[in-house]
Amino acid sequence: MPVIMIGFIKRYFVKAVSFLLALLFIYAAASKLFDFEAFQVQLAQSPLLSAYAGIISYGILIIEFAVAFMLLIPNSNRLGLYASIGLMSAFTLYIYLILNYSDFVPCSCGGILEKLGWTEHLIFNIWFLVLAIIGLYTLVKKTGKSGLKGLGYAGLIIVASCLVVIGLFRSSEHIIKSENSFIRRFLQHPILIEKTRDLKVNSYYLAGIHNGVLYLGNISAPLIITTIDTSLNRSTRKRTSIDKKDYNFRNIKLQIQGPYYYLYDGTVPIIYRGHLNDSIARTLSYQDAFFNQLVVIDSTRFAIRTQRGSDHRYTLATLDVKGDSKVKLKPDILQGQIDGVFDVDGSLISNSNATKLVYTYVYRNQFIVMDSTMKIENRLHTIDTTTRAKITISKLSDGTKKMGAPPFSVNKRSVIAGDLLFNESNLMGKYEPSESWKTSAIIDVYRLDRQKYMGSFYIDHKKGEALSSWLVNGNYLYAIVGNELRRYKIRGEAFK
Repeated sequence: MPVIMIGFIKRYFVKAVSFLLALLFIYAAASKLFDFEAFQVQLAQSPLLSAYAGIISYGILIIEFAVAFMLLIPNSNRLGLYASIGLMSAFTLYIYLILNYSDFVPCSCGGILEKLGWTEHLIFNIWFLVLAIIGLYTLVKKTGKSGLKGLGYAGLIIVASCLVVIGLFRSSEHIIKSENSFIRRFLQHPILIEKTRDLKVNSYYLAGIHNGVLYLGNISAPLIITTIDTSLNRSTRKRTSIDKKDYNFRNIKLQIQGPYYYLYDGTVPIIYRGHLNDSIARTLSYQDAFFNQLVVIDSTRFAIRTQRGSDHRYTLATLDVKGDSKVKLKPDILQGQIDGVFDVDGSLISNSNATKLVYTYVYRNQFIVMDSTMKIENRLHTIDTTTRAKITISKLSDGTKKMGAPPFSVNKRSVIAGDLLFNESNLMGKYEPSESWKTSAIIDVYRLDRQKYMGSFYIDHKKGEALSSWLVNGNYLYAIVGNELRRYKIRGEAFK
């Protein structure tokens, strides 16, 4: 009986191994093919191969079906076993790299294999790799040739497959983080919602944070300052007043830079300042400059965006109410492409202590990093591919200009935290499910000191209402979505 059993195994072992491998590859390829869109999305989120999701998604399907076909044809059986060894080696190394050199683990398998944990999946692959090697050794021996020679070729194939995977990994990381062709990598739970508070109305916005207290402005009641502690438990409301108010204000805004609060409306060239413990804001600057954006640098210095009198183009400037020359234009910062007004539209922001300024263009994939004097440190780009503003300008009979068609908007709003820029994007990247854009805001994270994309995450809408205001402070992200104030905890290693 043992002799008969051994003879049976020798006779049918290679066929059985080939059949098992072929079944595995057909099943895996068919699972991907039946839900190909999901497979591409999952592969695009791979921390190792994101940049090549398109090529690899098609390539894997073709290779798996081709290898299965070779395994089932007697004349190509040996070639199929060599190809199986190469393919299983690549899959095995990929999983090993995922488990040991990645912050998160995606899923790019379907069916039964999706139920396996990644460690179990690694063991599963190793077992089939060993089976393929034994099958090849047996087949070579049956042909009367040296089995060791076959193992030598198999070893070369394993090394080559592993080198290909490592090369793709290193190249993909560089492309995704430095030369991205608009493929987002969504990080696994970088922020976790901890608490919410109902604000009752949706007209609030975050004006700043100081000494563990959030300050909220209200579009409908611009002279009321609402404070909420960062645990979102206690709140207060304070009605402020301004020392001079006989002006035709359009939209008074509130900004906090402790220990002061500032009220302003750039259509009227006036800035008010009040102490956080005081309810009266007094005129700090009057008729120094008209502006449409303002960032507080310190108690008497500001960064503004204004329009030049000579050509009405937008330009950045500094305003020092104590300086001899109060306004200093910085005409070389914003670079026009079409008209110098609409095409350079964007948002000017600062970090918490105003040591760093960032201007993010709305209609193109660029942001400008500056110090507090508006000296340019970096011109960096976001991961989308819109390098030139896609807008049309119409000139009216009275000489004024307006947008000739709905603009192609790229970036919405940004905040700074440390050396990171958190940017809300307005464009969908490759291999992204459209459903996510209907229910969430997409936040992309970048380094400010060099060209590097760190990853992306979602902030969910609330009953159809989207993110309207947000800031990052320390390990927390605070966001207003509709009438809800949320506190998110940032996972410690999420953006490192």
